[in-house]
Amino acid sequence: MMDYPLLLRSVLYRANTVYPEKEIVSRDYSGVFRYTYRDMYHRASQLAHALDRLGIDPHDHVGSFAWNHHRHLELYFAVPCSQRVLHTVNIRLFKEQLIHVINHAEDRVLFVDEDLLPMIEDIAPALSTVDTYVIMTDKSELPVTSLANVYSYETLIANEETEYDWPIFDEWTTAILGYTSATTGMPKGVEYTHRGLYLHCLMVLTGELGTDETDVTMPIVPMFHVNAWGRPYADTWVGAKQVYPGSRPQVSDFCQLIHDEGVTYSVGVPTVWMGILNYVREHPGKFDFSRVRYLLSGGSALPMSLIEAFEKELHIRLYQGYGQTETTPVTFVSTQKAKFQSLSEAERLKKRAKSGVIVPGLEMRIIDADGHEIAHDGIQMGELLLKGPWILKEYYRDPQKTKDAFVDGWFRTGDIVTLDLDGYVQVVDRTRDLIKSGGEWISSVDLENAIMGHPAIAEAAVIGIPHEKWQERPLACVVVKSGAELTKEELVSYLEARVVRWWLPDDIVFVAEIPKTSVGKFSKKTLREEYEKGVLN
Repeated sequence: MMDYPLLLRSVLYRANTVYPEKEIVSRDYSGVFRYTYRDMYHRASQLAHALDRLGIDPHDHVGSFAWNHHRHLELYFAVPCSQRVLHTVNIRLFKEQLIHVINHAEDRVLFVDEDLLPMIEDIAPALSTVDTYVIMTDKSELPVTSLANVYSYETLIANEETEYDWPIFDEWTTAILGYTSATTGMPKGVEYTHRGLYLHCLMVLTGELGTDETDVTMPIVPMFHVNAWGRPYADTWVGAKQVYPGSRPQVSDFCQLIHDEGVTYSVGVPTVWMGILNYVREHPGKFDFSRVRYLLSGGSALPMSLIEAFEKELHIRLYQGYGQTETTPVTFVSTQKAKFQSLSEAERLKKRAKSGVIVPGLEMRIIDADGHEIAHDGIQMGELLLKGPWILKEYYRDPQKTKDAFVDGWFRTGDIVTLDLDGYVQVVDRTRDLIKSGGEWISSVDLENAIMGHPAIAEAAVIGIPHEKWQERPLACVVVKSGAELTKEELVSYLEARVVRWWLPDDIVFVAEIPKTSVGKFSKKTLREEYEKGVLN
């Protein structure tokens, strides 16, 4: 058969050829913006020409610092399809982390949303490789800025040709560069190849949770983190109508867009679905969600009660998924086997709440501390290992982290899971005591180190505690040095300058001593038990 490389240009080609009239909807700064796939193709072509004119060479890195909108979609295609690399910068990273990832990626040009401009202006003097900035806005005049060598996105592409000769090259070429959410230390870079993204696209379009040309899709998960779970590419490929929530969307915006645009499918984290459910409850009869076929949740565990509430109150099926930055990200989805139709409603809900079954194309191993495969009984636990065509091969420019992340060619996810007889995986714990809040990781170790940097603190341990909205939130247990005095408010004020706001502990408990294991480590297991007993108050 033909030696035909698997490139993202195929996705762009099909949308322009087969579905040129289909609509893309995007919340812009001045209101709702609408155009077609043909329009998007032409603007992506203009953007590729503009990158040529700016002197951005093949394999150079182009950064985006942006929300979910049509201009970001154009970057998703114009940059990798012209053989450059799009670095989607996570806007939620802390200042020092932002500086690190942009410099580590060696971005040449940075595309910045208008409302995010102050964040980039603040760190620009520390960015060593960025020499050009492009501000994305629908306004005719550029906002006043301290940045040098600045362009308006619309002005930059306005006079360029609307057709581009998209090159053909090796399918193993990097298309997207993303960074982890910094669970420990600085974020790690993950390179997504054209081949990996192409195959990941085909996978997410298969089966019960696939989309097609009749769908109206809305990715709530950010395009700056793990490729919005592959939706911008997959939904473009099948010609689905796409709806992008735009800058700083609120729950009310999501509800209104679902109602106005007839959304049939969306992806997001549990906190979003909780927010939507509560907002609909507060506004009975205002929104019509009847066209929604199903929703997919990921990022953290999906409460069974939430699945049940969506089904009974909104008549919407809510499914659980699982993935990581290192896995492009989708690896498990809780699709339902045909034989489950005979189960009781309660039993079916239990299956829906699990992390899911492994998706087509991947392989897994689950091993105990001795490296042995665990029993498939839904009880025995082990670390999840993965292998497949969209699992990372190595961290970008980080050989030591790469070495630590693999065993015998298998990627170590760092998650502790169970596996039942039906092939359903359930994530039950984390190997490094990570806290997952609102779909984002919080490192208890890094937070502890920040706390113990305070001169009045002798010891500190952080655990995750259940939270109705955010799933988990950090609880800090601290020991004050003898003779020192410290209030909760003073410690929070100290931390505000050292960690991002959403890392701040929900509560701080002052204790006489942190319980320890036999080898002198902080016993977080004991702290969790004490919290459950009501001791930590």
